[in-house]
Amino acid sequence: MHRLLAEEYPDAECELDHRDAFELLAATILSAQCTDARVNQVTPVLFERYPDAPALAVADPEDVEGIVRSTGFFRSKAANLIGMASAIVDRFGGEVPSSVADLTSLPGVGRKTANVVRSVALDLPGLPVDTHVLRLTRLLGITTDDDPVRVELELNPMVPAAERGAFSLRLILHGRRVCVARRPACDRCVLAWMCPSSGA
Repeated sequence: MHRLLAEEYPDAECELDHRDAFELLAATILSAQCTDARVNQVTPVLFERYPDAPALAVADPEDVEGIVRSTGFFRSKAANLIGMASAIVDRFGGEVPSSVADLTSLPGVGRKTANVVRSVALDLPGLPVDTHVLRLTRLLGITTDDDPVRVELELNPMVPAAERGAFSLRLILHGRRVCVARRPACDRCVLAWMCPSSGA
């Protein structure tokens, strides 16, 4: 499955626009319950006004709320962004930390977000389990679990550490483009022959 997805999506990339680990971390926090496209409309303004953790750490919450309002849950997201930036300044010298434990100690950052930052921005092992990864691995019969953390730990030994981020990105793309939740295109799915849920 990993090999077939690599052939299908050889250039899979994170679809959240970012220039560094800080921007990706902020964008991923904003992406909860929101599309990447919407986040990409909001982040240019956010990063122009608050280009780094020290700037965002002292931001006016109402200003940040206004910028991120269209991403939904804007009050909690603004609080998490400012809290995350403050923690990075206070505890990590203004630099985004690299360990899962340190990343998940930041406000608004769970394992999925930590693994996105690790695998995409820091070139470290990380397998983000979002709704697409969770749904597809269950459909494919790889797991019966519905807890993202347990699924991540179940998948990790199946994929070489250096390729876990790419594997997750490819599953996400496959879930967005082919195995769409309400209308899966099993007739053009490279995994249909091995998928117990396939209608092909």
